Amino acid sequence: MTIIHLSFGVATTIIVYFAAKAIHRKVSWLHPIIVCAAVLMSMLLIGGIPLEDYKAGADLLSLFLGPATIALGVPIYKHREHIKDNFKAVMLSITCGSIVGVGSVAAIMFIFSGAHEIAMSMLPKSVSSPIAVEIAKSLGAVPELAAVFTVFTGLVGALAGTAFLRKVGIKDEVSLGLALGTAAHGFGTAKCLSDSEKQGSFSGLAMGLMGVITSVLFAVMFVFM
Repeated sequence: MTIIHLSFGVATTIIVYFAAKAIHRKVSWLHPIIVCAAVLMSMLLIGGIPLEDYKAGADLLSLFLGPATIALGVPIYKHREHIKDNFKAVMLSITCGSIVGVGSVAAIMFIFSGAHEIAMSMLPKSVSSPIAVEIAKSLGAVPELAAVFTVFTGLVGALAGTAFLRKVGIKDEVSLGLALGTAAHGFGTAKCLSDSEKQGSFSGLAMGLMGVITSVLFAVMFVFM
């Protein structure tokens, strides 16, 4: 790994991301992640660039995911009094969301006779990718497939979640934040933060608690399976 490989991966990712953000401002349904993935894969394929050369720098950017996640604690702390006042409702909402998220997938796959391996990979779709991958491993599912379903769920939630909820009459910022954080994890939280800090704080809280509650739910299921 050389400084050239590091610079290439970092610079390419940042430039493509900001270009994707600019496109997203003009075409709202085209999420930056979709554009980034398509452009970067095309560049590597057309240019015959080894994935390892790009990955060396891209992995460096991944180091910032930890601090970025921790930073979600700032808006949560700023709105701690509001969260404290609604904590019972928050916990009940997220717990119900976790149960419905897992149960709905199981029911749909059962009705349509879906493959067992695919069904197991889809079950943890509403938690963040690292948690979904570990749950998939414990279920004997395909971790890579679980990550794909998780990203897809997040993208759909980020792109259509707010509009759909407002369409059915849900306009309260707390409700929107909890719904998107519970169903669409990091993608939903990023969307909420772009709309308002209050909405983002509840979404970040929901995303974190959703990971914990869903992990506990699967642990209980694993014991009785």
